[in-house]
Amino acid sequence: MSSVGRRMAEVEQALLARWPESRVAPSLDRVRAAVDLLGRPQTVAPAVHITGTNGKTSTARMVDELLQATGRRTGRCTSPHLSTVRERIVVDGVPVTEDAFVAAHEAVLPAVRQVDDRSPVPMSFFEVVTTMAYVAFARAGVDALVVEVGMGGTWDATNVVDGEVAVVAPISLDHTEHLGPDEAAIAREKAGIIKPGADVVLADQVPAARAVLLDRVRRTGARIRPVVPVRRRPAGRGQLLDVVVAGVLTRVELPLLGGHQADNAALAITAADALLSRHGARLHPEEVRRALSGVRSPGRLEVVAEDPLVVVDASHNPAGMATTVHGLTDALDVDELVVVLAVLAGKDADQVVAALDPVAALLVVTSTDSPRALPAVELEATARRRLGHDRVVRVEGLDAAVDRARAEAARRGRRTGVLVTGSVVTAGRAADLLRG
Repeated sequence: MSSVGRRMAEVEQALLARWPESRVAPSLDRVRAAVDLLGRPQTVAPAVHITGTNGKTSTARMVDELLQATGRRTGRCTSPHLSTVRERIVVDGVPVTEDAFVAAHEAVLPAVRQVDDRSPVPMSFFEVVTTMAYVAFARAGVDALVVEVGMGGTWDATNVVDGEVAVVAPISLDHTEHLGPDEAAIAREKAGIIKPGADVVLADQVPAARAVLLDRVRRTGARIRPVVPVRRRPAGRGQLLDVVVAGVLTRVELPLLGGHQADNAALAITAADALLSRHGARLHPEEVRRALSGVRSPGRLEVVAEDPLVVVDASHNPAGMATTVHGLTDALDVDELVVVLAVLAGKDADQVVAALDPVAALLVVTSTDSPRALPAVELEATARRRLGHDRVVRVEGLDAAVDRARAEAARRGRRTGVLVTGSVVTAGRAADLLRG
């Protein structure tokens, strides 16, 4: 291992020794103190701030590509990561190098130590990485920030940024132990990213969530930006979109599967144009075509192998899994699926399995090496209560489970595919395995 590689490993270990993302102490005090000590790097450029329950990362990637297509330099932070923690800090569409990641950590460490010393609760993994992202973006001299909320909004570490544009993707039930028991309570937390005078881009929401969001818009004097309408039709391993850009009906090739990605594209186009229009510019049709034709969203209905077809997806809650199932049946030429499922403890595993019921000819339950993983034996019991014994098999270890599913799909014939899903960790591990 090179000296940079060793230092990167040391930094990762130091970060992982902090409170994990699953453990929260709701407050912006720590991260606000850190960025204040560092000269408020989150103010280096105007920001698009994105929250919601599902679709945040894909929307952030599209906003990033759209802004880059206009010639702007961008900084993007998303979470969690699939393969490497460096995916969380992206400059001009590329994760920062190990050198840059280490340098960002070294730059924030004096401030982080001061905050740790003053606070009864030390800064968490997510708070430190978020601070590192803002510092990395300031050092790179980017023109725009694209920031995905980690959890909630009001007290999320990213919320030290004042987004000129606030995007709220669809809200559903997830992280209820932290955000509240229903969509209205969750919406109240997520509405915290809507700042006075911001442009606000809202996805379709359940009525209770929409009412909360509109009340926040009214009380802050923010402005709703109507989402551009998009018509779509599946096309091969992607879809064709018709959208009006700068008054021109524009045909766009989007190489992502599922109608939900067309909805995410509509949010992204609206958000990027809103940010540009606040600074005297607009999106143009060719920029939208170029940006979206090259967009990728790893781990989101991503085809990672053929013969048999294998798709990985990071869905981890009932609403997300229902969207995944709809996207699969909408886009892929298969008759049935063998599904590998590994979820994290605390998730609504029963309703996740229920969402898979219509497409799972066989459910292979397993677990990952995450410390938060739900044991496979517990998932097996839940799945068999929902699907019965004949459609569920338990295989310990994700690698072995994927091998079992691929063998079963091959045995069943060419119109049987494999879906590996249940968490970002599941999708990331499986994608790394199958890409070799």
